[in-house]
Amino acid sequence: MSWSYLCVLIAGVMPLLFTGYAKFSGPGFNNRHPRDFLAGLKGARARANAAQQNSFEAFPLFAASVLMAHQAGVDRGTIDLLALIYVPLRLAYGVLYIADKHTLRSLVWAAATLVWISLMVLAMS
Repeated sequence: MSWSYLCVLIAGVMPLLFTGYAKFSGPGFNNRHPRDFLAGLKGARARANAAQQNSFEAFPLFAASVLMAHQAGVDRGTIDLLALIYVPLRLAYGVLYIADKHTLRSLVWAAATLVWISLMVLAMS
């Protein structure tokens, strides 16, 4: 089994953790108009929603980079290692976003971005 494929699954599901926090960590969730509800959030819940959105935005690039690396024949251990680095970075990104630790959050975002860029560069080598 390739651990990187499991990491793709985890990264794909991770935004649901953040949206769950945004929707259910306080009162008032309205399932009839969830986008209106989320747009009106403040504080940590609003940041959780932003973390969810960013996680959905980052996911396709990570998933594509893993698939590209496998397709190009990059060493599986290298792919797995980079993917296993990516997942905790993205989890930390969401936690830091919710906690309003903006500078550290941005550094973690950059590190996670370097992971998928590295996978793509390795695939092109």
